[in-house]
Amino acid sequence: MTPGSGELLAHRPALRPGVLLSPAMLRGPATVHLVKGPDGGAFEVGPKEHFLISRLDGHRSLGEIGEEYAGTFGKRLAAPHWQRLLGLLGARRLLAGDPRPAPEEPPTPRTGPLSGTALRGSVRLVADADATTARLHRLLRPALRPAPLIPLTAGLLLMEGWLATRLPELARDTWWAFQQPVVLLAVCTLLWLSTALHELAHGVTARHHGGTVTEIGLRWRLPVAVMYCTVGNYPYLRGRWRQLAVAGAGAYANLLFLLPFLAWWAALPDGDPTRRALSALLLLGSAQALVNLVPLPPLDGYTMLGHALRVLHLGPESGRYLRLRFTDRAAAAAYPRRARAVYLGYALGSVLLVVVLLTALTVGLVLGLRT
Repeated sequence: MTPGSGELLAHRPALRPGVLLSPAMLRGPATVHLVKGPDGGAFEVGPKEHFLISRLDGHRSLGEIGEEYAGTFGKRLAAPHWQRLLGLLGARRLLAGDPRPAPEEPPTPRTGPLSGTALRGSVRLVADADATTARLHRLLRPALRPAPLIPLTAGLLLMEGWLATRLPELARDTWWAFQQPVVLLAVCTLLWLSTALHELAHGVTARHHGGTVTEIGLRWRLPVAVMYCTVGNYPYLRGRWRQLAVAGAGAYANLLFLLPFLAWWAALPDGDPTRRALSALLLLGSAQALVNLVPLPPLDGYTMLGHALRVLHLGPESGRYLRLRFTDRAAAAAYPRRARAVYLGYALGSVLLVVVLLTALTVGLVLGLRT
């Protein structure tokens, strides 16, 4: 039996523990929020629905929430609106006290299984990725506080500035290393280890800021195989700086990895074969870290820019908007001003960035061949 309006408005529903709500984000012309339940799976809602869902705390009645809604949006909600919203949340099992099937026994965590083929696939490396990163976080937590991070960051900036002044030497030594198979193999092995640390840094930083890690594994696209670390909920972290810290932690770890090798390199005389090998490591390792900060998909810099702007699917939505400007001007004009500026700016900026990078690469190759 459907409850009367007064009975319904006196109801004080609450979300289940573990339901996550994201900040407002731009997707196309719309502003949306992501809602994720503890059982997994996320869906989008608009600002008005988010306003209501975020206030379902078990203390405020629907009538009280409705008064807040009317004061903010200038419109009162009728009983059918509440019934549809609660029906949606109930169907997705997001309300506390909803009857739910008895939970099945969770499967025993294990590594594996292999997925994909011999040429392209992945495999989980640890049984419980979140527990593994939790242990690493407990070990590294003292180093993640501002007191050590500020001087470390300053040291990394000084390192990159100093290396920039020695770029000709580093480039010559790197070209030499490419002609020495054993040296090149050693450098590539260290760079691969740096990529593993890169992925673990994402997970540990996410854990530090309240995120969870769902999987750590190895992914291969032969002849390349790299580790990966999947962070489950950092889009829901409060505060852009937390999201930016998680996304940028990998590149930071790459640069941090180079610091002891910089000290070793500086202690050796010019022309020493070990110094030349270290030059290649420092140049390629710096490039590896800094390229990751370029705001192009699928690099970390692209993820960081999306979080900084609070935009979902920045690249595809920018392409979609740019196409509309040529094919459906009315639809493009319907985008809010901020959306038009963000999408047009990213579309043009990314094209310009690709041109600049390709030009720099071409010039670098020509100069390298001449020397």
